[in-house]
Amino acid sequence: MFIKIAMLVIFIAVTITVGFRFRSRASDVAGFVLGGHTVGPWLTAFAYGTSYFSAVVFVGYAGQFGWRFGLASTWIGLGNAFIGSLLPWVILGKRTRLMTHHLGSKTMPDFFGQRYSSKALKIGASIIAFVFLVPYTASLYNGLSRLFVMAFGIDFIFCIIAMAILTGVYVILGGYVATAVNDLIQGIVMLGGIIAVIGAVLKGNGGFINALKAMSEVTNPAAVAGLEAAPGIYNSFLGPDPASLLGVVLLTSLGTWGLPQLVGKFYAIKSEKDIFQGTIISSAFALIVAGGCYFIGGFGRLYANAIGVTEAGLPVGGYDAIIPSMMSQFSDVLVGMVMVLVLSASISTLSSLVMTSASTFTIDFMKDNFIKDMDDKLQLIMIRSLVAVFIVISSTIAVIQYRGGVDFIAQLMGISWGALAGAFLAPFLYGLFWKRVNKASVWACFIFSISLMVGNIFFRSSFPAIIQSPINCGALAMIAGLIIVPAVSLVSAAPNKKHVDNCFACYEVNTATARAGNANSRNASNRSSSNKKKKK
Repeated sequence: MFIKIAMLVIFIAVTITVGFRFRSRASDVAGFVLGGHTVGPWLTAFAYGTSYFSAVVFVGYAGQFGWRFGLASTWIGLGNAFIGSLLPWVILGKRTRLMTHHLGSKTMPDFFGQRYSSKALKIGASIIAFVFLVPYTASLYNGLSRLFVMAFGIDFIFCIIAMAILTGVYVILGGYVATAVNDLIQGIVMLGGIIAVIGAVLKGNGGFINALKAMSEVTNPAAVAGLEAAPGIYNSFLGPDPASLLGVVLLTSLGTWGLPQLVGKFYAIKSEKDIFQGTIISSAFALIVAGGCYFIGGFGRLYANAIGVTEAGLPVGGYDAIIPSMMSQFSDVLVGMVMVLVLSASISTLSSLVMTSASTFTIDFMKDNFIKDMDDKLQLIMIRSLVAVFIVISSTIAVIQYRGGVDFIAQLMGISWGALAGAFLAPFLYGLFWKRVNKASVWACFIFSISLMVGNIFFRSSFPAIIQSPINCGALAMIAGLIIVPAVSLVSAAPNKKHVDNCFACYEVNTATARAGNANSRNASNRSSSNKKKKK
């Protein structure tokens, strides 16, 4: 117990110290929200990765999908690394930074308002972000509950309070830069923890080959389909349900392209040159963390005796009990490391979400709509206040969910990712590349995605079986948005050409600057060669 507590105390002390250290960098709105656009590739890449992966992934998704798909769940981690991390940096990174700087937008709703010349779109996007980001933050606490009970035997409520206070202190003090520095520290903890846990799981099962052999003998006694009951299905290439596996890969990977708390990292990076380095760092981080999480979860059925299995073939205590049951067999030092790992993952994501929620609500909803002429100082005060408010709201929702088991809240958390990504992905992606996109298509995408995901809460049984799952429904919302936006744009009025040309002028200027830089470099090289010849 002393080892576990000591590790937590050190972690908390470092986190708060960073908040105090960087409070001077959060003296205005640009500094607090975006770090003054001076954040380098390492901090940005780790901020992206730690905001992407939380305790929900390590405890919830890894356990659930590892149980359902076996070792094939590793494909989810690979999808997260390549589709969710590598491709957004390559495709969105540079263009996002250039256009958002050119338009002066600080948030994703602000981008929609500027890009499509529509104040109504900006307000609509801010409402969507607020409604679905705040409940999503509450789910981050749930991944910690069973682990803290297992490791310390304390009530989960104390964990919620401690996590809320810790996050509030360093975010309110240091803003984006303090969050990014802590993300780097927490990311390093996550990397070390995942590698250690992989080693412990394999060692506990006699090594990799023996673990694979044991998985080949696993069957599901409650299986209906003969294929699912077949021995070896849980260590097969695509697992027992490839279609559902594909839906999970799409939602958890492609969804990052439209999530404001992740795309916002490209706004803050120091320069376009840092995008390449950030791409490599972010992708490697995701490959280890996400790949490792789902790889570990894939061995969950080997712990069926410790977890307990119901007559329906499900783990006793639900999917969230799988990873804690695996961890309970580790040494105290490793359990302490896992606790810090999960706490790091949760706090980093929580800080990113409340920063995004508070800045979006202030800049895109309150400013100019309810409070006219809101100066920089008042904006900063309101953003800091709302960070505290949103942390209180999310922790309250988590307590209600924990104490009362309110299904509606749990469902709302489950569809948040799909609703946000479904609404924002296509309008944002096309808005960076295609001049023909208009605001009518953006509204169509917003309305379809939100209606679909909210309908999934209240009328799930009426949906076709394949999209009754919020995960598959969210994947459908994203894919549909990629079709709706161009289709509506082509059949409706074209946007104002002068405005669109101005938005895209940043790319032309950047290209011209790059060409001039290359020409200057060649001229300098030629002059240098000429001077050398003259000296000879």
